[in-house]
Amino acid sequence: MLLLPLCTWAVPANRGEALFLHASVRDCQRRLAWLPKYVVGDMAYITLANQRRIREEFDVAVITKLRPDMHLVAPYTGKGVPHCHQGQRLHWLHYEPLRREQWFGIEGAAEFCPWCWEQSTCPREFAYPAADHEILFGQVPHNSWLARHLLEKVRPWIEPAQSFEKNQLGLSLFYLNSLHYTWVMCLLADMVVLLRAHAMIQAPPGTNPSGRDLPVQATFPW
Repeated sequence: MLLLPLCTWAVPANRGEALFLHASVRDCQRRLAWLPKYVVGDMAYITLANQRRIREEFDVAVITKLRPDMHLVAPYTGKGVPHCHQGQRLHWLHYEPLRREQWFGIEGAAEFCPWCWEQSTCPREFAYPAADHEILFGQVPHNSWLARHLLEKVRPWIEPAQSFEKNQLGLSLFYLNSLHYTWVMCLLADMVVLLRAHAMIQAPPGTNPSGRDLPVQATFPW
């Protein structure tokens, strides 16, 4: 896995990360002519208004975990699992970008539908405005397989990767009390990482140093 810094901020410690999320996405579009499809952050990035602004302005999904003190809205109930009002579990179907709606429906075996008194009029598919809740709905719903995969499999890479870079560059030994000096150190650290990534991409693939000692299939002259 190759990690590259796309946008770096050096700010006083009392400035929250959520302030720079929109600006970082905007700079990716302006400087790189590129936008990420998904942005996965921790709970420090939870600002529903900011997440909605990024979704509507850049068509980028911001995916974060649900804070325990947040109120659920229909069709989410219990442990953040969507159900219809009769109790049948719903699954995410797709996002409708023109109407900015998330569609949920019944997939596979329906446990309650055969016994529901509304089954003859039930559409079995339900739409909810993405703006009703940016974490529960948004562009990628909280309980969808995609959000779970990104939060459980991709997000845990971030802290170990950052810690590795910090220890490798010796940044954990610094105490910086000057914003100007901090910005210089950020630029130097980014330069080292970018030069290393460039060398890794440009250099030919190395050979296995123990290759000559590995067993090979014997050949015969006949």
